[in-house]
Amino acid sequence: MEFVIISGLSGAGKSKAASFMEDMDFFCVDNLPAPLIPKFAELGMAGSGEYDRVVLVTDIRGGTRFDGLFQALDDLKQMKCAYRILFMEAGDAVIIKRYKESRRSHPLEDQCDSLEEAIALERRALAPLRERADYIIDTSNLSTAKLKGELRRMFGREGSAEGRMEVQVSSFGFKHGLPMEADLVLDVRFLPNPYYVSELRALTGLDQGVRDYVFRGGQADQFLALLWELMSWLLPRYEEEGKTALVIAVGCTGGHHRSVAVAHALAQRIREQGWPVSESHRDLGRS
Repeated sequence: MEFVIISGLSGAGKSKAASFMEDMDFFCVDNLPAPLIPKFAELGMAGSGEYDRVVLVTDIRGGTRFDGLFQALDDLKQMKCAYRILFMEAGDAVIIKRYKESRRSHPLEDQCDSLEEAIALERRALAPLRERADYIIDTSNLSTAKLKGELRRMFGREGSAEGRMEVQVSSFGFKHGLPMEADLVLDVRFLPNPYYVSELRALTGLDQGVRDYVFRGGQADQFLALLWELMSWLLPRYEEEGKTALVIAVGCTGGHHRSVAVAHALAQRIREQGWPVSESHRDLGRS
């Protein structure tokens, strides 16, 4: 049985991490009361494999004292149920920004005069649990793709795609700025631009008509062939070096046509070679 306990600061990304773990075939339970943790472990250990990979999320919502949790962890050891603790944190400025964007209240805000004080109180309360953690992830500068890749590296099954480096292919428009999370940036503004074709302007690179226009003449195909020669050499080297996530950004002027078509084709090619791939198009909704 694989037993993982996720804890950490509010706003550090625990819920997002749990959802990624769920995608990795973990059974996830949020905010299970500490006295029930050993009972849940008993259920998993006695079962037929339904609960052989379990994630429990526990945090400050259960109170600022963790005596009950520590007793539950001691009980797990006595039961010979191995567990690992993942502690998630982020910088104060990042957490404050996230709370302002989500417009949610911090669990300890009612006990404090400000959000800053609530974060400081939570850090002090969680310090003993942080000391017992097997893994600590600071999400201050982690993109979604890189967080997912880090979790796959830590908890993915060996020999499966879970443990492999994840490749995120994204399109964007240069006029809206470079994506900060990009590891590699490709400029495809040399390709024919469907924006100047009236019947194609309102479409995107996900539409067949736009893709046909972008790939006509063979330049895009030649570009992809040369690019794939580079990618097929690079990807294994990045993975061998221990990289868990690689973000490839493909840009054109507005991020609607050429970059979308090329990013989509590149993602398909990488996926066909067995790499875990996610595809996104940042600026499709922008004018």
